Amino acid sequence: MANSWFAFKQFTVMQDKAAMKVGTDGVLLGAWVDVSACKTILDVGTGTGLLTLMAAQRNADAHFVAVDIDRDAALQAEANFKLSEWQNRLRAVHTSLSAYADNSFRKFDCVMCNPPFFKNAFKSDRQARNTARHNDSLSYNELLNRSAYLTNAQGRLAVIVPFETEQEFLHLSSRHGFFLKRLMRIQPTPDKDFVRSLIEVSKCCVARPVPDCMVIEDKGRHSYSDAYIELTKDYYLAF
Repeated sequence: MANSWFAFKQFTVMQDKAAMKVGTDGVLLGAWVDVSACKTILDVGTGTGLLTLMAAQRNADAHFVAVDIDRDAALQAEANFKLSEWQNRLRAVHTSLSAYADNSFRKFDCVMCNPPFFKNAFKSDRQARNTARHNDSLSYNELLNRSAYLTNAQGRLAVIVPFETEQEFLHLSSRHGFFLKRLMRIQPTPDKDFVRSLIEVSKCCVARPVPDCMVIEDKGRHSYSDAYIELTKDYYLAF
């Protein structure tokens, strides 16, 4: 069973009420997403509020809105924000992305999301966990459509998706007026295939980037690569 809290260097995440706990996917995206020069950032499906807290640590000027369709998750994120030193810049809202977009005129510099990605898969008997993990409530198409509406003319969207859906996401993103800006593929160990893709797309047309690659553990179990340590060293207590 996961701990009811997870301590980072500059903040602690309580996670007893949120369906999805702190995990490697969230930490990867939170450390990788480019929030430099951003003034307004939207965190979709915030869960514990992890992405917002990680981004707020790196950007001292940005204001954040974090939305989640699950009431307990939104309340957990709000409580975690109040425990942080950046609480005045962070707001949690209990709502779906669609409902938020339908009722908001605000435009964001960046949208970030660790989206639910299971399709037609076995579901647990916990509805909140199903919502957080399965894409019934937030498809890639819906995420891209709403992100296109909610971002400004130079806006961008950053996500982490399963590697096998990378090309699907990129194809859909181009249909919604986004261009690939950054791409990093993740291997758990050197002898295993890619499992995740970190993707940043932008409304600004840029030269197509060369994909980066990262191995998480390259010297054995819990022996992390230099690249992974460098990416996450400002957050994990162990690094």
